[in-house]
Amino acid sequence: MKKLSVISAALALVLVAAPALASDEKRSDHFKGKKSETLQQALDNMREYNKKLEELMHGELTPQKMAEIHQLTYTLEEALQKLDDEVDNLQEVLEEVHLGSEHMDFGKVKSNGKKYLENSGKIVK
Repeated sequence: MKKLSVISAALALVLVAAPALASDEKRSDHFKGKKSETLQQALDNMREYNKKLEELMHGELTPQKMAEIHQLTYTLEEALQKLDDEVDNLQEVLEEVHLGSEHMDFGKVKSNGKKYLENSGKIVK
């Protein structure tokens, strides 16, 4: 029984350590994260997977927990990338609001302001 536990621990370490030994450029995505195709999905995935990460961080870290953490980071990375893309888009839309306000372009401010508030409202309530 002890031998099986040691083998399980070794396998978990291999799953966790092998990708870390490779450079970022050569990193293979051997686990698929949950997709974040929209801002709302990204935020929902972050909430769900941050909670899972927090639960795994309680107490002693074990090889099994490390393997689980390794897997769930793929979903968090995907969510953060989508959030980064959406924030970049928000910056562009806000710039249009800014420029429209400088030129007294009421229509541009109204349409872009609405778009900005809708999307930023998903991030900041």
